[in-house]
Amino acid sequence: MEHIVIIGNGIAGVSAARHLRKLSDKKISIVSAETDYFFSRTALMYVYMGHMKFEHTQPYENWFWKKNRINLVKGFVNQVDHANKKLILQDAPEIAYDKLIIATGSKPNKFGWPGQDLKGVQGLYSKQDLDALEANAPNKDVCNRAVIVGGGLIGIELAEMLRSRDIPVTFLVRESSFWNGVLPSGESNMINEHILEHHIDLRLETNLVEIISDENGRAKAVTTDKGDTIECNVVGLTAGVSPNVDFLKESGIELGRGVKVNRFLETNIEDIYAIGDCAEQHEPIGNRRPIEAVWYTGRMMGETVAQTICGNRIEYKPGHWFNSAKFLDVEYQTYGWVFAKPPAKKEFEQHFHWRHATEKICITVAYHKDTKKFLGINTFGIRMRHEIFDRWLTEERGVDHVVEYLKDANFDPEFYKHYEAEILAQYNTEFGTHLQPKKKSWKRIFGKASATV
Repeated sequence: MEHIVIIGNGIAGVSAARHLRKLSDKKISIVSAETDYFFSRTALMYVYMGHMKFEHTQPYENWFWKKNRINLVKGFVNQVDHANKKLILQDAPEIAYDKLIIATGSKPNKFGWPGQDLKGVQGLYSKQDLDALEANAPNKDVCNRAVIVGGGLIGIELAEMLRSRDIPVTFLVRESSFWNGVLPSGESNMINEHILEHHIDLRLETNLVEIISDENGRAKAVTTDKGDTIECNVVGLTAGVSPNVDFLKESGIELGRGVKVNRFLETNIEDIYAIGDCAEQHEPIGNRRPIEAVWYTGRMMGETVAQTICGNRIEYKPGHWFNSAKFLDVEYQTYGWVFAKPPAKKEFEQHFHWRHATEKICITVAYHKDTKKFLGINTFGIRMRHEIFDRWLTEERGVDHVVEYLKDANFDPEFYKHYEAEILAQYNTEFGTHLQPKKKSWKRIFGKASATV
C-alpha cells in the first residue's frame, strides 16, 4: 500500500490528509513535533485571553484520526533522505515514504539583534509560544511591561493579548505609520489612533537595537535607535515570519526563501511536494506573492495536492486574493488588490476612501483610473460578503456598480447601522456622479431571476 507522509500538522498538512483519505485508501502519516493533535493557530490568542481552553481550538475529536486511519507521529524531522525515500527523526525511528508532502509552516523572524535568544524573548506562532507567554507574562505583577517589536498582524494580536491582563505594552514600529506597507495612509492612520486609544505605547519610526540581560540571562530592558532604554520583562518578536525549512538545506530539495514548487506544488525531487506557508512558487500567480502565509491558501493547497497524488493532477489556483483580521476590536477585510502605494506598473490604480466622522469605520475602493474597473476593497468595521466581491472581481465590474450595490455585500446583522448612503453621497460629491443606492434580491445575486428591490 502506498504510504503518504506529511511533515506538519497545520491547516495545510491536515487538509491534505483529510482529502487523501476521502479520495483513496492509501496509508497516511502526519509527523509533527508541535502538538499531538491539529489545532486552530489563529485561536491561540483567545486561549490566553480566557475566551476558550486549548482543547476548544481542536476542530476534531481525538478519535477522529484513528477512525479515519490517519497515523499521527510525534517527532522532529532532522533530515529528508530522498534517495532512499525516508525521514530521519530526532530520537525516533526512521519513517519510509512513497510520497512526501512538506507542510512545515513558518517561524518568527529574527534579525540578529543582540539578546534575541534571552529568556523572556519570544514570538507568537506555535503552541510552545503560547505556553512561554503564560510563563513569562501570567499577570502584571510578574510582567511589569512588555515590548513588542514589529508592526504587523501578529504584533497587534500580541498587544491585545497582553492588554487583556492589564500588562503595559510598548510597541516598536520601524515604519512611519502602522502597517503602512500594506494599508493606504487613511487606514493606517486610523489604526494608529485606535492603538493609542487602547493605552498601547506606540512608537513609530523606532527600531530595536539591543535586548539587555539581567544576571540570570533573562531580558530586563531594550534599547532603541532613538536612544531610549525601556525596562521590560517580555520582548515579543513579531517582525513577520519566514518558511520553516532550515532542516532541508542539505536535502537536495530546491530552496529559495521556502521550498520551491511549480503550479502543481511539486518540488524538483520526484514524489516530494510542498504546501502552505513553507511553499514558494517559482513564478508568482498574478499579483500574489510567491509565499503566502495565509490560512485559506494552506487549506486550498492541501486539497489540490491530494487530488494530484490521487491521479487527478491539477494546478493550484487560489483565485482572487482575500484576507481578514482584527485590529483590537476593529474588523478588517480585503478583497482583490488595494496597494498602499501602487508600484510603478500599477500607476493606473486610484483609490476612493471614506471614513466615518466619529467611529473607527472606513473603506477604501481601488479602481482603474481609465476604465473604472473595480480592483479591490479594504473595509474596517463593516462586515462584507466574500461571495459578492469574488463575483464582482470575476465579472470585472466597474467601480460605479460596486458603490451602487454595496448593500448587497453588507454582511452585518439586520439591526446594525449601515453606512452605504453616506459612502455613496461622498462618492457622488467627489466624482460628480448621481448614483442611487441599489439592492438586488438574493435570488438575483446568485443567478436566478427576480426583481430589484
